[in-house]
Amino acid sequence: MRRHLPNGLTIAENTQEIINAIDTHNNTLAWPKESNQTHHKYYTYDFSCNEDYVLHAKYHDWRLLFDYFKDNDKVMGTAATKYVNKDLLKYNSNYKVRIRFSLMPQELSDILEPHTSKIIDRIKAINMFYDAGYDVHINYSPVIVYANSKNAYTELFKLVDLHVRDDIKDKVKCEVIFLTHNEKMHTYNLNNSSKVEELLWQPTKQETKTSQYGSVNIRYKYKLKRMYINRFTNLHNFILPWQEIRYIF
Repeated sequence: MRRHLPNGLTIAENTQEIINAIDTHNNTLAWPKESNQTHHKYYTYDFSCNEDYVLHAKYHDWRLLFDYFKDNDKVMGTAATKYVNKDLLKYNSNYKVRIRFSLMPQELSDILEPHTSKIIDRIKAINMFYDAGYDVHINYSPVIVYANSKNAYTELFKLVDLHVRDDIKDKVKCEVIFLTHNEKMHTYNLNNSSKVEELLWQPTKQETKTSQYGSVNIRYKYKLKRMYINRFTNLHNFILPWQEIRYIF
C-alpha cells in the first residue's frame, strides 16, 4: 500500500512459505471453530491486506494459494479488491475463497480510485464470481462523508439491489469501514492532487488515533462518527434490508 511504500509495488513471491505459515498457525487453533461474524464455520485468512491481490494475481502463484484454501477443511481465504479480474472466473474455489468487491459512489471513485474497475462493473461481477464458485461479499470502504453523501449512497445501494440476483442476496454480506487517513498521505496527496484532500482531510470533523501498529492516523470524531454510522446503517437497511452488515466502524 502507498502508505507503506510511496513508489512502486512489492510482490511476495514466497507463496509456499506463506501457505506453510498459515498452516502452522491454523493447526494451533481449536476445532470446530466457534461461529462469528467472519464465518460460521471456517477460520478466515485475509491474503490481501497490503495490496490488491486480485488485481495483481498475475504476479502471484495464486492457484497454489487458492488450492490450499479449497482443500483445507478448517480455513478459507478472503481478499478485498477494486478490480474485476475475469481470469479468476476460470477457477472454482468451492466457495473457500471470498472476494470482497470494494464499493463507493462512482463520483468518489473517479477521484480517489483512478485506473480501477468502474463501480457498476464491480457490482455486476458479484453474480459472475458467485456462479464461478466464490464466496462474494461487498466492502463499503472507505466511507467518506461529504455534501452529496446521502444522494450518492442512495444511488449506490439501489444499483446493488438492482443487479445482485435475488437468489444469492442472502449470501452477499458486507462490511463497512469509514475513512482513516494520515498526515504522511495528506502531504503526499497535496503534492499530487489537492482535490483528493478536499475530501479526505477535514480537520474540523476529524481527530487523531493511534493504530494497533503504532502509526498515528486521523478519523472522524467519535460523536460525529457515531452519527454517521447510524445514518449509513439506516439508509443501507432501508434500501438493502436483505444485506447483513457483518461489521461497521
